[in-house]
Formats: sequence, structure tokens, C-alpha cells
Amino acid sequence: MKRKLPRKPKPFIICNPGNPTGYLYTREELKQLADIALKHDIVIISDEVYREYVYDGKQQVSILEFPELKDHAIVIDSESKRYSMCGVRVGCLITRSAAIRNAAILFAQARLSPVLLGQIAATAAHQNDTDYIRSVREEYTKRRNLLVDLLNAIPGVICPKPKGAFYCGVELPIDDSDKFAQWLLEKYSNNNETIMVAPMTGFYSNPELGKKQVRIAYVLKEEDLKRSVELLSDALPKYRAEFGL
Repeated sequence: MKRKLPRKPKPFIICNPGNPTGYLYTREELKQLADIALKHDIVIISDEVYREYVYDGKQQVSILEFPELKDHAIVIDSESKRYSMCGVRVGCLITRSAAIRNAAILFAQARLSPVLLGQIAATAAHQNDTDYIRSVREEYTKRRNLLVDLLNAIPGVICPKPKGAFYCGVELPIDDSDKFAQWLLEKYSNNNETIMVAPMTGFYSNPELGKKQVRIAYVLKEEDLKRSVELLSDALPKYRAEFGL
């Protein structure tokens, strides 16, 4: 990584736990990143919106836990993912750097404020939310385990088990994830049903790395996840046959 840094490096941006794969950074990995950031005077922007949704007894490590990054760390967060309030554009930016904070305030003053209803809903959601967070984490754990096991049972499908968030990156026996996603929506149907997946090409700096991969979110109830995997299992051989794979 050190050898690949540009002459004037931009900030590091990480998502921890990660979207789209559910990857969880270890303290050791973050320490290595912190050392590089300090040596080359680089700011780390850490998206930690999924920090409550970590599984298997693991703990999320915040970039703010490294005091040496006082002037080099920014955490961003959002209510929309934590409380499933899609479209509510309410969140926060946290930093110990006075320079970054002052710059952020100037930008904030130049913009309109978030919608009032979103702020009211977010405030209410934070009231005694411990039980809610725990119950959602338990439910996501069950959905994750179910989905990963079902996906890995399909011949040619590879799905590592996510450690956090509510996404998984899945490798499929296909030639082009964008083409496959479009085919599912335009041509495939089973009992008037189909599925929608997110091609992983857009998540890589080199799109070729995601050519056979899709992102799947396990936000549906278990019955719908089971049916979705049934549809995927049925669709794959038909797609391969149609395109001679």
C-alpha cells in the first residue's frame, strides 16, 4: 500500500463495518492504517453507520479510539441505516480536529438544514433504543446465517459470512453481473416473480474485479429470503444456458 500512495494523497475513506461485504476491520488493521495516515499526513474518514450491527460476539473498533489520530480522523454516521428510516437525511460528523470542525461548520452554514420531520423522528428513535438495537441485531444474525447457508448450497456460488452490517458479497457462476442483473429484471420470471441484485462492479476501482459478483442485502424476512434464493437457484442455470456459459 505504501508504494502505491500518490504524491499528494487524498483522504482514506473506509466503511466499518463495511458496505457491500460486511467486512469488519480489526484493531491491528486500523493501527496499520493510522500509522500510514500519520506518516503521510492523511485524514481518515470512517463511515461507522453500521457499528451496532456486528455479529458473533465481535466488537467494532472506532477510528476515534486512536488518540494519535486527533487531527487526522473523521467519523460520519447516519440515522437512516440504524433505524431503517430510508430517506431520512439526518446524521453527524465527529472529529477532534478544530480545523476540520471549523471547515465543516462553514459548509453547514452554507446549506439548508435537514427536514424537520426527519430530525423529530431521529430524536424519538434514540430514546431508550437499547432493546431495539439488540433485537434487530439478533434478527439480522438469523437472516445472515440462513442466507449464507442457502447461497453456499447452490453449485458454483461462493458467499463468505459477513461480520457486520447487513450485506453480503456473492460470487456467482456468471460472466457479467451487470448483464445478469438486467436479465433478471427484464427476461426472467418464475410464477411472475423475480429478484433484484446489485452488481459489484460499481464497488471496485477496477470494475473487472466485480464482474462475477453481486451484493445482496438480508433485510427481508426469512420467508422472502428463502424464496429469493430459490429464484436465484432457478435463474442461474437458465441464464447460463441462454448465453452458452
